[in-house]
Amino acid sequence: MTSPASPPLTLESMLHAIPKMELHCHLFGTVRHETFKQLNHRAGSPLAAEEIEGFYTRGEKPVGVLRVLRALDAQLVRSAGDLYQLTREYLQDAAAHNVRYAEFFWNPTGTVHGSGIAYPMAQGAIVRAIHDAQQEFGITGRLIAAIDREASPEAAVEMVEWVKAHRCDEVIGIGIDYREVDRPPELFAQAYAEARRAGLKTTAHAGEFGMPWTNVRTALDVLQVDRIDHGYTVVDQPDFARRCAERGVIFTVVPTNSYYLRTLPPERWALDHPIRRMPGLGLRIHPNTDDPTLHKVTPTQAWLMMARDFGFGLDELRGFMHNGLDGAWIDDTQRRAWRTQWSREFDALRAGLAQEHHPAHPQ
Repeated sequence: MTSPASPPLTLESMLHAIPKMELHCHLFGTVRHETFKQLNHRAGSPLAAEEIEGFYTRGEKPVGVLRVLRALDAQLVRSAGDLYQLTREYLQDAAAHNVRYAEFFWNPTGTVHGSGIAYPMAQGAIVRAIHDAQQEFGITGRLIAAIDREASPEAAVEMVEWVKAHRCDEVIGIGIDYREVDRPPELFAQAYAEARRAGLKTTAHAGEFGMPWTNVRTALDVLQVDRIDHGYTVVDQPDFARRCAERGVIFTVVPTNSYYLRTLPPERWALDHPIRRMPGLGLRIHPNTDDPTLHKVTPTQAWLMMARDFGFGLDELRGFMHNGLDGAWIDDTQRRAWRTQWSREFDALRAGLAQEHHPAHPQ
């Protein structure tokens, strides 16, 4: 007897099944709603229940999530065990969407100076969770220690020194996050130079919050980063965008970025968002969740938004998958093996996609 044919895949089910990686996700932006409430209870309930509910409510013009991340550092995360729990739960949730490799950000300055957890204890807890998640869920996790750009340049150098003093394979590079406004990349040139000398990979949030394209140029030319997080305002200077395209710079973009949801009219948001224009300028982009539980998005939904909201076709999505592989901080042998395997899986899933669910190719 032959088994009944499987029903055709929908676009969403296909995008759930494709192999994925995350290159732009903040550990504190992955905290489950229930876990947030647990942390608050363990800390003596410094936050009111209605305030917490507000953190997990995303309206038509969503506020940014930075206040939530600060609350975790200042009031809720109090032990290495808390960091272990957050890391394991994030990797479990990502693996449920067939994310097989995740490079995620953690801000050591906030943990050490805000939560009062010594760096080696904090890093050790996160690394243990990475190991356990690989065994339990089959996902490979890697940690990016992020500079707090709202702190001083000296604090950034201090953070890099912590990473250097406690080197381990799971901590592969540094980044920089929090509000870019009035905190241009050049303030942190020394920290980046120290990281590069130590052999750490580097990335930077730049061109976010509507900040000028020149911040992207500074991140590339002065900080000499390996890739760019966000980078949207690069579209404002086509000559520079062309230079980025020629260099093959990978941009880790976020479809749910709060800034554009706030500042663009709802009826124009998807049409005018820079993500829609970036590939047309030759720029290599890769979609990510950023702060998934706070943005109310999953890895599957981030990829679905690329097709549904921005109009990219399956060929483009396949290319974005390859961009992620090329931008990931993995060795070339692993990259080649995954490129072959993941491409084969993508194509097999694509073949099973119902014809009516194929997204139109953008004009």
